[in-house]
Amino acid sequence: MSAGRPLRVGLTGGIASGKSTVAEMLRQLGAVVIDTDKIAREVVQPGSSALQSLRERYGETIFHDDGSLRREQLGEIVFASPVEKKWLEQLLHPLIKARADELAQLASEQAAGVVVFDVPLLLESGWDKFVDQVWVVYVPPAVQRQRLAIRDGFSESAVSARLAAQWPIDKKAQQADLVIDNAGTLDQTRRQVEAAWRAVRPPGEKY
Repeated sequence: MSAGRPLRVGLTGGIASGKSTVAEMLRQLGAVVIDTDKIAREVVQPGSSALQSLRERYGETIFHDDGSLRREQLGEIVFASPVEKKWLEQLLHPLIKARADELAQLASEQAAGVVVFDVPLLLESGWDKFVDQVWVVYVPPAVQRQRLAIRDGFSESAVSARLAAQWPIDKKAQQADLVIDNAGTLDQTRRQVEAAWRAVRPPGEKY
């Protein structure tokens, strides 16, 4: 970590692992959380250059009548094709990272001691080089599959395609500086999050 800038924590996990739940717990504790999924939606707003690139590649089938992106339709395309997934990542990741950098700089100017980057594909996309610590929200793979099927109503093949598009969660856990086990109760998860947050907050800041 460079002197004078906040500690950068990268929060990630597998799909349906509960990463968003942990991010919200951190916000409640006072953390500055930069949500790259939210940024990803911002960079494809109507009128953006990224949206125009998507239109040129895929045509009108991935757009609503009002010109906004049909994200589920786009997801079906990219999860079914490694080539399309790579193309989309090459289009969006530089835009997302640039905006995340801007938000991190703003947090630094506001004297934040820690900035949390909520990044679904943090390890797969090399974002671990951009942060000082990697926190992985973990549940067993069988729990992921069950949650995806129940929460999103995905078929078995759709579940498998989405899991195949990212590293296995056990591999992510092996790369983590900290693993937050989210297979238990919310209170059990919250206690882990609170302990992790206390450990990284600068001395003298109120908890």
